[in-house]
Amino acid sequence: MPTQDGGHVDEAVAALAAREYERAGDEYTRAGRRVLADPRPDLDPFAADEKGWVGQGLQYHAVAAVAYRVADHPDRATHRAVEGVAVARDLRNALDHQPQRACLLEFVADYRVVGGLDGAAEAYDEAAAAYREADDAVDDPQYWGTTPLFQAAAEPIKQVARGGANGEIAVDWEDLHGADPSAAGDFLAHRAEYKRQRFAGLVERAVADGHLAAPRGTTEYGNANHECPACGSSDVNWAGDDILCLRCSTPVERV
Repeated sequence: MPTQDGGHVDEAVAALAAREYERAGDEYTRAGRRVLADPRPDLDPFAADEKGWVGQGLQYHAVAAVAYRVADHPDRATHRAVEGVAVARDLRNALDHQPQRACLLEFVADYRVVGGLDGAAEAYDEAAAAYREADDAVDDPQYWGTTPLFQAAAEPIKQVARGGANGEIAVDWEDLHGADPSAAGDFLAHRAEYKRQRFAGLVERAVADGHLAAPRGTTEYGNANHECPACGSSDVNWAGDDILCLRCSTPVERV
């Protein structure tokens, strides 16, 4: 069962497809606030949760900030980022596993990037250090990397990166994690170190291009029944309520 975003994520994806980026930012904001308030049935956002479902609310706020930046509303991106930093730091009182608390610091650094705030590099260094300090508390770093909290922290950079990669996967698991899962702290710290090197540049490219791609859902290459009216591609992406072009996120047409 997904988190309770009230349908606003689908509306945000539709707005991205229509190139209505401020509206996308608004819808992602609404989705984030819904999930932060009430992540899933019978799940208190301020209670310990090994899965960290509340992190999807943080994810949507981060993507909202990028959407506002692309829409040339940097002030709104800054507001969303400041809000996200405060919430992520506060949730460290609720999520009580050491790797989760480090992941929340990773979110803090992400917000500094997407909101154009100072101190992103230092924030990523703080997150990497926290992951390494958690080394002895992590038996299986690959498990933590696949929990909803950690996946939520990976999604914004993956979505932003698609726009400059012809819609393909430009940031994958191997990019975000270290090569040796037996070194748990280093394995997880690589997430923060990779983002410190790449995320700001990817956001700046999206802003310069004036384009934020839709998230990647279920995809199919060479779908004979659909064609993109913008670029002619028949590669499709089922994201949100619509079938989008895998390449440029435009809604495709039946042929």
